[in-house]
Amino acid sequence: MGRIHLVVISMALFTLLALASCIAPLSGWSSPWQGNQGGAIGQGGMMGGQGGMMGQGMMGGQGGMMGGQGRFNPESKQITIDDAAEAAKRYLRAYNGPNLALAEVMEFARNFYAEVEEKDTGIHAMELLIDKYTGQVSPEIGPNMMWNSKYGMMVQMMGNSYRAGTPAATMSVTTEQARSLSQQFLDAQLPGIKVDDSDTFYGYYTLHTLKDGKVEGMLSVNGYTGAVWYHTWHGTFIGMKEHDQG
Repeated sequence: MGRIHLVVISMALFTLLALASCIAPLSGWSSPWQGNQGGAIGQGGMMGGQGGMMGQGMMGGQGGMMGGQGRFNPESKQITIDDAAEAAKRYLRAYNGPNLALAEVMEFARNFYAEVEEKDTGIHAMELLIDKYTGQVSPEIGPNMMWNSKYGMMVQMMGNSYRAGTPAATMSVTTEQARSLSQQFLDAQLPGIKVDDSDTFYGYYTLHTLKDGKVEGMLSVNGYTGAVWYHTWHGTFIGMKEHDQG
């Protein structure tokens, strides 16, 4: 990766930090980590592991981008899945996206995950993460940032110079091919895990994964290269709620 791309990615990450700081945490809720624990990306990291982007935090620490060690507060309480949904809706209003609607919220051990879709097309627009203690919302790391050809980080930073042509949900890798590639990946890397239905985003697909017929996680497939990216940053699946547009 060239120096220019590294600079652009660094600038984009700082932009995401600024955006996240504009969305106030839910009133009355606080993180169990006092100090710098948590960061913008938090536990899980861009490439998996426990401590934020690329291992133990982008610049050290245990809990996320530029996170520090912090001090644990045992009295902090987790928000509910309904609280997480409200936080995601507030984020969309601040994002100034009248054509965007919350489609689904999933609860995992490490975070809440939300899918957002376009009201007029029904195409999925973006994926979000919600902190389980503060309700702070940020764009999901991974495919949502790097492969999303309409709402992704690289597009927001570089505009049309990054993407070729108009963003489209019709891609060279079909839905059926994405499912097949996903299952091949799971058979090789996570035997016993099965792929479920797919959601179409601009530039990629995201699919739930099943263990013994029940949701256990998710992965994404690039709509042009067929690359598979398993979401390692969520932790154990707990539950989910679908949402009507509005």
